[in-house]
Amino acid sequence: MISGINILIVATVLLLLYAAWSDFRFWKIPNGVVLALIAVYALGAALKLLMAEQAGGALGELMADDLGAALFSASGIAGDVGAGMLLFILGFGLWSFRLFGAGDAKLFLPIGFFIGWHGMLPFAIFLLIGGIAALLILKLPMPLQLAHFSVVMRLEEIRTTRKIPYGVIMVAAALAVMAHRPGFA
Repeated sequence: MISGINILIVATVLLLLYAAWSDFRFWKIPNGVVLALIAVYALGAALKLLMAEQAGGALGELMADDLGAALFSASGIAGDVGAGMLLFILGFGLWSFRLFGAGDAKLFLPIGFFIGWHGMLPFAIFLLIGGIAALLILKLPMPLQLAHFSVVMRLEEIRTTRKIPYGVIMVAAALAVMAHRPGFA
């Protein structure tokens, strides 16, 4: 079971990195990536529940005594789903005012699942830091020595179109929060 969860962690990180790359490169986050992230979360949650029930211990006893408390606590699955829904509603609102792309709004749902309710504040702080860094990168002039790199050319294209790939910032913030989440790494 442990190797199954480690594979899910690797799959999650790779899918999030692909979503960030796709948003940076094409300004699109594929629906398949979002659906795959949701499926990976659901599989990981099911494995965690099965492992806790089989392993016994405090969580296993809690699940045997009160399954509702294990599922619906803020640090359980309900907290993860609540965070995902809250972020999705926020993303939908930003999309409806044309401040966000639809892919960014969709990506908020699985990110909320993975960061959980207790990761919302650190996620917001990392988003703020990433947003400020992105604005600085886009406002400051690029050194001429770097102008031939494809990343710098893409940054120049982003600067001229004024379309910011927020998915990159969201994924960076999510990975930072997920790295500190107990039981994730």
